[in-house]
Amino acid sequence: MTPERHTLRAGRLALEVLPAAGGSIARFDHLGDAGRQPLLCGTDEHYADVLESACFPLVPYANRIRGGRFQCDGREVRLAANLPGDASPLHGQGWRAAWSVQSVAGDRIDMVFRHDAGEWPWAYESRQRIELSPEGCTIELSCRNLSDRPMPCALGLHPYYPCTAQTLLDTGVSSVWTVDRDVLPVDKLPATGRYSLQNRPICGQDLDNGFDGWSGQARITWPGQPVALELSSPDAAYFQVYSPVGRGFFAAEPVQNANAALNAPQDQWPALGIELLAPGESLQLRARFRVFESAVRAGG
Repeated sequence: MTPERHTLRAGRLALEVLPAAGGSIARFDHLGDAGRQPLLCGTDEHYADVLESACFPLVPYANRIRGGRFQCDGREVRLAANLPGDASPLHGQGWRAAWSVQSVAGDRIDMVFRHDAGEWPWAYESRQRIELSPEGCTIELSCRNLSDRPMPCALGLHPYYPCTAQTLLDTGVSSVWTVDRDVLPVDKLPATGRYSLQNRPICGQDLDNGFDGWSGQARITWPGQPVALELSSPDAAYFQVYSPVGRGFFAAEPVQNANAALNAPQDQWPALGIELLAPGESLQLRARFRVFESAVRAGG
């Protein structure tokens, strides 16, 4: 059976959503006079797995938990791995579950994911609104603690972008975490040299790092293409970049917590982006993908 799929349109923009695959965006395109320009990594009608998506939500935490074990209020939490080949579970539960559609229109969709207490010992409800306008796409992601005790929480988005050797990423960050062979943080360094994200070629850079002190705004340009993209979020202080060698894509993610933040002592959580939600309390992440005419042209 073909998974439920919804197409949003506004002006020259089109966006497809696949709720059953982690509440994910399947593709996001600009439909110009010269044809279709993918703004996020597009997938065809056979896509059904969230790892093939253009963007998916991270809830109720972003990135990894070392070994799947951490302490909260004196209680040990143990989580199973959720990505083959990686011993540390990552990105929470929402990206591996089906989301239910609450409402849909030509330019927006509202979805919800409800988690019952289990291995992650808190119940919560996450809501996601994706709205398209002629100028871009806005995503509002929230999480509400439905348990009777405080729950740690942080949110994020995981967009993938197409890239070539000419693709540029331009954003401000203050520091970077180096990582070990398991992609877990080791040392915090100034984001200079190899780790600078200021107007740099980004494709195939062999990066898989978390950055602190994000400016909240990033520009992605594809020289020779008619439009470029600006990502912004007022609610995310951290920025995750994944740029594998030879793959033709990269990820640049607005996130609210540092990688492996839950492994730190609980009194350090606020400094690492983790909030402890009281029963009934909610957390929100807003992000905007603004599309604008590119000023960078091939040969210019």
